[in-house]
Amino acid sequence: MKAPVMRDLYQYWRNLRGKRAAPDRAEIDPEAIRHILPDTFILEVDFDLGFPIRLCGPRVNAFWLSEQKGRLFLNWWRIEDRARIVQTIRQVVEAEIPMVANACAAAAGDQESKAELELLLLPLRHFGKSHSRMLGSVTSLTPFPWFGDCTAQPLELLAARRADEEIDDPVINRRGEAITLAAF
Repeated sequence: MKAPVMRDLYQYWRNLRGKRAAPDRAEIDPEAIRHILPDTFILEVDFDLGFPIRLCGPRVNAFWLSEQKGRLFLNWWRIEDRARIVQTIRQVVEAEIPMVANACAAAAGDQESKAELELLLLPLRHFGKSHSRMLGSVTSLTPFPWFGDCTAQPLELLAARRADEEIDDPVINRRGEAITLAAF
């Protein structure tokens, strides 16, 4: 993770998680992460609907010049990248592991002014149930002059990987089976 926002959110999530696979949504204290709230969002895990956005910070909304709450996370992405996004989300949900992705954003109608983004997806439990929510963050790694002035085109997924790559242990799913994670 390159962006300080990502590292701060990841560390906060790890501290909440403790020895569990994921913390509960109710444990998140907005005051404790107020400096990164503008870059964060919470997704409902619903594979059929396309992952409705439950909460979304103002800097994230500024990418699309509109409130994203209630919209679909899958619609942030180019059609040709959506299957890989679903695969990444499936890994976060089923293996309960954090994932980080790199993406490219361009202003609507202008392919030349691109910005590199970093995205973090973290599993959350909701009322004790897994497979129901994700905490995320997205931020720019490079400056782009059009931010806040025009909407972004659908994002291009460049890469996705485990956020916790330094762990050498195999990833075990909820049934106790070792699983293989895809890398892009």
